[in-house]
Amino acid sequence: MHSISRSEITVAEYLILRLKALGVDHLFGVPGDFVLGFLNQILTSELTYVGTCNELNAAYAADGYARVRGVGAFVTTYGVGELSAVNGVAGAFAEKVPVVVITGSPATVHFRNKPLLHHTLGDYQIPLRIYEKITAASCQLDSALKAPAEIDRVLSICLAQQQPVYISLPADIVMQKCPRPDDFRFPEIVSSDPEVLAEAIQEAIGIISQSTKTVVIGDVELIRFQLQVEFAALLEKTGFPFVTMMLGKTVLSEHHPQFMGLFEGDRSRAQIVDQIDSSDCILQFGALMTDFNTGGFTTHLDDNKTIRANIRTVRIKHHYYENVFLGDFIWGLTQKLSKIKPAEMAIPTAVLTCTHRPSEVYTPQPQAALTVKRFFDRMSHFLADDAIVIAETGVSLFSVAEMLMPEGAQFIGQTFYGSIGYSVGATLGASIAAPDRQVVLFVGDGSFQVTGQEISTMIRKGLKPIIFLLNNDGYTIERVIVDRPYNDIQPWNYHQLVEVFGGGIGIDVHTEGELEAALVRATHSNELMLIEIHTGRFDCPDSLLSAGKAMAKTNQLI
Repeated sequence: MHSISRSEITVAEYLILRLKALGVDHLFGVPGDFVLGFLNQILTSELTYVGTCNELNAAYAADGYARVRGVGAFVTTYGVGELSAVNGVAGAFAEKVPVVVITGSPATVHFRNKPLLHHTLGDYQIPLRIYEKITAASCQLDSALKAPAEIDRVLSICLAQQQPVYISLPADIVMQKCPRPDDFRFPEIVSSDPEVLAEAIQEAIGIISQSTKTVVIGDVELIRFQLQVEFAALLEKTGFPFVTMMLGKTVLSEHHPQFMGLFEGDRSRAQIVDQIDSSDCILQFGALMTDFNTGGFTTHLDDNKTIRANIRTVRIKHHYYENVFLGDFIWGLTQKLSKIKPAEMAIPTAVLTCTHRPSEVYTPQPQAALTVKRFFDRMSHFLADDAIVIAETGVSLFSVAEMLMPEGAQFIGQTFYGSIGYSVGATLGASIAAPDRQVVLFVGDGSFQVTGQEISTMIRKGLKPIIFLLNNDGYTIERVIVDRPYNDIQPWNYHQLVEVFGGGIGIDVHTEGELEAALVRATHSNELMLIEIHTGRFDCPDSLLSAGKAMAKTNQLI
């Protein structure tokens, strides 16, 4: 290796230093010959490499890591590796999760001459063009001289837009020299147009000041753009009651005195629907109006009394205000509003509107077969404060959404993109990101079969999540749409997989009594726990049944 002056470092080292500056301490990935040079540099750096079983799970892990730490990253080899990860990156793009995708690619001479190398497609630009569709920014580092500026550009966009970015690192560029970086300049929030902001605030204040029953809806953009403090300040100043949508679950503590519960359109509890319908002013912050988030597009919010604010736009009735930053808008409202009198507040608390809540007395019936409702009733008493709770699309997601989360808990679920198997990789990422917090995964048997091998990585890294695998004999989320043989899967003895993977504790649970014994063991265990929960094929929450009927109608299956 050539000697490098103190003022110069390799391109690989530059990228590593920048990732560390962003708060990335772990890099997930799978090796391949085009990326080995970069991986060798990782092994001697302050970054910790976490090898995964496949590239898709590396992307899922980086997504889960980012939701806890603020940004995540993974590395693969060109072509076969990076294309295997596309679905994971697409989910991060859809749900606004900042993930850095790093591909070790062939040498620059090969990009020019286009030989038929292994893993390539003849046209060497195909992977880059694919990733351009599912990332906010991308680059191919074909010059060490230009590499620092390109790395800084895409990483800044990753943070500013809270979406994935893509970096292609050719094998011959890895060890080439470039200037040592200065301190990373974190992107400044693009300020609102002051005149447009003032006009939007003025119109909003005029409506709110005439309201006698304002309700606030908080959603996912408040989480992604770290606006929880501003949101909490508005609630504290005004005393307005608030709800969250499924994507925004745990934006603030669900034990907040003004929190009413989950709003998902017609699938909401009656108290929530009544509160929204009877409100004369609705403030909606950071919402993505997806089908699951809106209860199958059944929110029915009246435009004439709704103020909608997203990350760069505000809509008040039929007026649109562009170039208004969500944080500025919330802060401006907070400055001008005053607190309503406590006597005027009629807030149905979340303790009453959540299906599964610790205030409900749970007495196990030892011989009784487990049901989904009884299981999640019990889980509401089991989860620890500050837990990270991850739920897979299907029975788990719709059940956990209706559970009152403990103080300080964080909920993770791919509620918009909904790729089955996401949660297992995300659990790896979250467990790496927060090793001192209780990490609990709820996953169905069908989804688990897609990505379940990543448990072996958790065992190898000494991680200790508690995994509740709901075995309902196939794809229940699909069965509630239409019940056909393609929803059947091969039964596995899931709890025995920990023996195959070489560690952890597996327990098979059919009754409430067996569940109690398993929970005692989980509480005192210092190992990964895989607890297999057996329930009926069609045992699921009403909200999932409703979603299934809506999807069946949408897809003309009924």
